[in-house]
Amino acid sequence: MAEVNPTLVKQLRDKTNAGMMDCKKALVESDGDLSKAEDILRKKGIASASKKASRSAKEGVVASYIHLQGKIGVLVEINCETDFVAKNENFRDFVKDITLHIAASHPLYVSREQVPIQAIEREREIYRAQVTGKTGQYCRENRRRKSRQIFQHRLFAGSGIH
Repeated sequence: MAEVNPTLVKQLRDKTNAGMMDCKKALVESDGDLSKAEDILRKKGIASASKKASRSAKEGVVASYIHLQGKIGVLVEINCETDFVAKNENFRDFVKDITLHIAASHPLYVSREQVPIQAIEREREIYRAQVTGKTGQYCRENRRRKSRQIFQHRLFAGSGIH
Protein backbone atom coordinates (compact mmCIF):
# COMPACT_ATOMS: atom_id res chain seq x y z
CA MET A 1 0.00 0.00 0.00
CA ALA A 2 1.23 3.48 -0.84
CA GLU A 3 1.92 5.96 1.92
CA VAL A 4 -0.94 8.30 2.69
CA ASN A 5 -0.59 11.52 4.63
CA PRO A 6 -2.33 11.04 8.02
CA THR A 7 -3.59 14.63 7.82
CA LEU A 8 -5.50 13.76 4.64
CA VAL A 9 -6.95 10.68 6.35
CA LYS A 10 -8.13 12.85 9.24
CA GLN A 11 -9.63 15.45 6.89
CA LEU A 12 -11.50 12.77 4.96
CA ARG A 13 -12.63 11.12 8.17
CA ASP A 14 -13.93 14.43 9.57
CA LYS A 15 -15.73 15.15 6.32
CA THR A 16 -17.36 11.73 5.84
CA ASN A 17 -17.46 10.08 9.30
CA ALA A 18 -16.10 6.94 7.64
CA GLY A 19 -13.69 4.60 9.40
CA MET A 20 -9.98 5.33 9.40
CA MET A 21 -9.02 2.30 7.29
CA ASP A 22 -11.83 3.00 4.81
CA CYS A 23 -10.54 6.57 4.43
CA LYS A 24 -6.98 5.36 3.99
CA LYS A 25 -8.00 2.79 1.34
CA ALA A 26 -10.07 5.40 -0.52
CA LEU A 27 -7.14 7.85 -0.51
CA VAL A 28 -4.77 5.15 -1.80
CA GLU A 29 -7.25 4.26 -4.53
CA SER A 30 -7.66 7.93 -5.50
CA ASP A 31 -3.91 8.68 -5.36
CA GLY A 32 -4.39 11.15 -2.52
CA ASP A 33 -7.18 13.19 -4.18
CA LEU A 34 -9.57 14.16 -1.38
CA SER A 35 -12.65 14.75 -3.56
CA LYS A 36 -12.17 11.49 -5.49
CA ALA A 37 -11.68 9.64 -2.21
CA GLU A 38 -14.93 11.10 -0.91
CA ASP A 39 -16.72 9.89 -4.06
CA ILE A 40 -15.22 6.42 -3.60
CA LEU A 41 -16.45 6.30 -0.02
CA ARG A 42 -19.91 7.48 -1.04
CA LYS A 43 -20.11 4.74 -3.68
CA LYS A 44 -18.98 2.14 -1.16
CA GLY A 45 -21.43 3.57 1.36
CA ILE A 46 -24.34 2.55 -0.82
CA ALA A 47 -23.04 -1.02 -0.91
CA SER A 48 -22.27 -1.07 2.81
CA ALA A 49 -25.72 0.27 3.65
CA SER A 50 -27.30 -2.79 2.06
CA LYS A 51 -24.99 -5.02 4.12
CA LYS A 52 -26.09 -3.25 7.28
CA ALA A 53 -29.76 -3.74 6.45
CA SER A 54 -29.51 -7.41 7.39
CA ARG A 55 -28.04 -6.67 10.83
CA SER A 56 -30.29 -6.85 13.83
CA ALA A 57 -30.54 -4.22 16.53
CA LYS A 58 -30.62 -6.31 19.70
CA GLU A 59 -29.30 -3.75 22.16
CA GLY A 60 -30.91 -0.49 23.17
CA VAL A 61 -32.57 1.62 25.80
CA VAL A 62 -36.04 1.69 27.30
CA ALA A 63 -36.95 5.14 28.57
CA SER A 64 -39.99 6.77 30.08
CA TYR A 65 -41.24 10.28 30.55
CA ILE A 66 -44.07 11.27 32.89
CA HIS A 67 -45.38 14.83 32.88
CA LEU A 68 -48.06 16.89 34.62
CA GLN A 69 -48.62 14.78 37.72
CA GLY A 70 -48.97 11.61 35.66
CA LYS A 71 -51.47 12.93 33.10
CA ILE A 72 -49.07 12.42 30.17
CA GLY A 73 -46.71 9.48 29.93
CA VAL A 74 -44.44 8.02 27.28
CA LEU A 75 -42.61 4.70 27.25
CA VAL A 76 -40.23 3.99 24.36
CA GLU A 77 -37.76 1.34 23.35
CA ILE A 78 -35.08 2.43 20.91
CA ASN A 79 -32.73 -0.25 19.66
CA CYS A 80 -29.19 -0.17 18.34
CA GLU A 81 -26.64 -2.75 17.21
CA THR A 82 -24.20 -2.72 20.13
CA ASP A 83 -24.21 -2.24 23.87
CA PHE A 84 -21.46 0.35 23.44
CA VAL A 85 -23.89 2.59 21.60
CA ALA A 86 -26.66 1.88 24.12
CA LYS A 87 -24.38 3.01 26.95
CA ASN A 88 -23.23 6.13 25.10
CA GLU A 89 -24.38 9.40 26.69
CA ASN A 90 -25.27 10.92 23.30
CA PHE A 91 -27.54 7.97 22.50
CA ARG A 92 -29.23 8.23 25.88
CA ASP A 93 -29.78 11.97 25.34
CA PHE A 94 -31.26 11.16 21.93
CA VAL A 95 -33.70 8.69 23.51
CA LYS A 96 -34.67 11.27 26.15
CA ASP A 97 -35.31 13.87 23.43
CA ILE A 98 -37.51 11.41 21.53
CA THR A 99 -39.66 10.79 24.62
CA LEU A 100 -40.08 14.54 25.10
CA HIS A 101 -41.08 15.02 21.45
CA ILE A 102 -43.63 12.23 21.65
CA ALA A 103 -45.12 13.68 24.82
CA ALA A 104 -45.30 17.14 23.24
CA SER A 105 -47.03 15.86 20.10
CA HIS A 106 -49.69 14.16 22.25
CA PRO A 107 -50.61 11.35 19.83
CA LEU A 108 -53.81 9.44 20.57
CA TYR A 109 -52.99 6.45 18.36
CA VAL A 110 -49.80 4.85 17.12
CA SER A 111 -51.03 4.04 13.61
CA ARG A 112 -54.02 4.53 11.33
CA GLU A 113 -55.19 0.97 11.96
CA GLN A 114 -55.75 1.74 15.65
CA VAL A 115 -58.20 4.59 15.04
CA PRO A 116 -61.74 3.38 15.85
CA ILE A 117 -64.29 3.58 13.04
CA GLN A 118 -66.54 5.71 15.27
CA ALA A 119 -63.82 8.35 15.59
CA ILE A 120 -63.30 8.46 11.82
CA GLU A 121 -67.04 8.79 11.20
CA ARG A 122 -67.25 11.59 13.78
CA GLU A 123 -64.48 13.51 11.98
CA ARG A 124 -66.21 12.97 8.62
CA GLU A 125 -69.46 14.37 10.03
CA ILE A 126 -67.60 17.43 11.25
CA TYR A 127 -66.07 17.86 7.79
CA ARG A 128 -69.46 17.51 6.10
CA ALA A 129 -70.84 20.22 8.39
CA GLN A 130 -67.90 22.47 7.52
CA VAL A 131 -68.53 22.21 3.77
CA THR A 132 -72.28 22.65 3.93
CA GLY A 133 -73.21 25.37 1.47
CA LYS A 134 -69.89 25.17 -0.38
CA THR A 135 -69.75 24.43 -4.09
CA GLY A 136 -69.28 20.89 -5.37
CA GLN A 137 -65.88 21.76 -6.80
CA TYR A 138 -64.69 22.94 -3.37
CA CYS A 139 -65.87 19.70 -1.79
CA ARG A 140 -64.22 17.48 -4.41
CA GLU A 141 -60.89 19.31 -4.22
CA ASN A 142 -60.72 19.17 -0.47
CA ARG A 143 -62.18 15.70 0.14
CA ARG A 144 -58.96 13.88 -0.71
CA ARG A 145 -56.80 16.32 1.25
CA LYS A 146 -59.08 16.21 4.26
CA SER A 147 -59.28 12.42 4.29
CA ARG A 148 -55.48 12.29 4.57
CA GLN A 149 -55.52 14.88 7.32
CA ILE A 150 -58.08 13.13 9.51
CA PHE A 151 -56.18 12.21 12.66
CA GLN A 152 -52.80 12.91 11.09
CA HIS A 153 -52.02 15.24 13.97
CA ARG A 154 -53.25 12.59 16.43
CA LEU A 155 -51.20 9.68 15.07
CA PHE A 156 -47.72 8.89 16.26
CA ALA A 157 -46.97 7.48 12.80
CA GLY A 158 -48.13 10.77 11.25
CA SER A 159 -45.98 12.92 13.50
CA GLY A 160 -42.75 12.46 11.62
CA ILE A 161 -41.08 10.96 14.70
CA HIS A 162 -41.43 7.27 13.87
